[in-house]
Amino acid sequence: MTIPMLGSRRAILKASVALIAVAAAGGALAACDNKPAEPIVAAPDANPIVATKHGQVKGFLEEGVTVFKGVRYGADTATTRFQPPRAPEPWTDVKDALTFANSAPQPVSGDGGGLFKSWRPDPPIAASEDCLFLNVWTPAADTKKRPVLVWFHGGGFTTGSGSSNAYDGVRLAKRGDVVVVTTNHRLNQFGYLNLAGYGEQFADSGAVGALDMIQSLEWVRDNIEAFGGDPANVLIFGESGGGSKVCTLMAMDKAQGLFHRAVVQSGPRINHAAKDASGKAADEVVKTLGLTQETIGEILTRPIADIQAAAAGVQGAGSGPVLDGRTIARDPFNPDGPPQSATVPLLIGCNRTEGTSLTPADSPNHALTWETLPAAIKQAFPTKNETTIIDLYKARHPEIEAPELFFMASSDNTFFRGSVTVADRKAEQGGAPVFFYMLDWETPVMEGKRYVPHALDIGMIFDNVAKSESMSGTGPEAQAIADQMSESWIAFAKTGNPANPTVGEWPAYTTAQRNMMVFRNTPGIEVDIRSEERAATTA
Repeated sequence: MTIPMLGSRRAILKASVALIAVAAAGGALAACDNKPAEPIVAAPDANPIVATKHGQVKGFLEEGVTVFKGVRYGADTATTRFQPPRAPEPWTDVKDALTFANSAPQPVSGDGGGLFKSWRPDPPIAASEDCLFLNVWTPAADTKKRPVLVWFHGGGFTTGSGSSNAYDGVRLAKRGDVVVVTTNHRLNQFGYLNLAGYGEQFADSGAVGALDMIQSLEWVRDNIEAFGGDPANVLIFGESGGGSKVCTLMAMDKAQGLFHRAVVQSGPRINHAAKDASGKAADEVVKTLGLTQETIGEILTRPIADIQAAAAGVQGAGSGPVLDGRTIARDPFNPDGPPQSATVPLLIGCNRTEGTSLTPADSPNHALTWETLPAAIKQAFPTKNETTIIDLYKARHPEIEAPELFFMASSDNTFFRGSVTVADRKAEQGGAPVFFYMLDWETPVMEGKRYVPHALDIGMIFDNVAKSESMSGTGPEAQAIADQMSESWIAFAKTGNPANPTVGEWPAYTTAQRNMMVFRNTPGIEVDIRSEERAATTA
């Protein structure tokens, strides 16, 4: 190294000190092209331990994300069957949180003709009344307060769990620097069988599944800061039945203040089950079990299979939350938006042809022709003129196929119309803003004949295209849609507005101008799309 001619003794002295430092480092600067050495960072703990309110849990690292699976947030519900959940007993040892825990008891669900194949956990998750567990994915269990996204799974109020491969939170947590939580809670008869007429012990039985969800949100409030999350910035989201669960929580007094953003994906819920009708359905179950008012206590210890068998085929027997006037005091969005969540921004929307994954694969509706379509439309819309509906869709969508028309009209009359109703009533409150979306990207799987199916959005929002291969394929177009949607959900979690560079500006939805973000290869805002089609199919 050559010392330049310096203008002062002080400068010469500084240069000498620099030479000595370089020599002491053994020429390190030369070895790295005069770049400063990287700081030494301790490797993260492979099995981090976090202290929760009830005891310590041990997680693991996956692709740089800290994961805790099967964290208990409630006691075994076998001890509280048909009753509100209880807090778990504290523990003094360190509990492993390395694998998914039990799902709620439930019937076998379909696989969408193979669309959900890649979502299935392998091995399958066991079912048990001891099911109040949740899962956490976080960039780090540190002191940074990140937005928290709490997912309530689909499957109506009957099936499902937070353990699906599609809900894996690694990529979303890493992508957005957010904390992701998925939950299990009671379902079907064990969550919503309305036994209130059999005594005070069962007064909340038509809503205990919803109370489980509230308890999970209370766990988030009390514990998520230790996992690097912000309890003052919690978003709840869900698809299908999960979206209905979000609507339910938006209208419950006990949930107020536990979340600060809400997303309803293909799950608008406007009304709950009526108290009287659900009570009569429960009476049928009790009668089938051979029980009476005097012997009803035996239902608390009857085998799970006996209760499931007694409820099979009984319409309204535990199919969802009951408007009991106690735990659930009002319908979610009837006659208006719920005041309990007036200050909570809402993101809501659906997919263009929802029913293609909800209809059995061998259904003739997947193979409709222009000759067989009129009869199918007449059956779906018995009070409407089938020719008028078909002509409208063909005129507005010249390249539409016969099965596509059927599923598009069906979706417009159900998921889309319901989502617009919820958005209108939320917007009419004049409180927090509403944002609306429509997914209109056709999956290439199954030769494209499923168009834009129910639940296609899930793999996109979780940025889990690779884990949703059977639903979306894994090509670059699918990943581009995942980029759009996951970035929008992350932005909404952080700011309450889903606008972001991948989709551009996203103006709020109002009843005066129904702005709708359409996710497709080139996303963009359209105004009140398919309003004529919705009007034509409204029963």
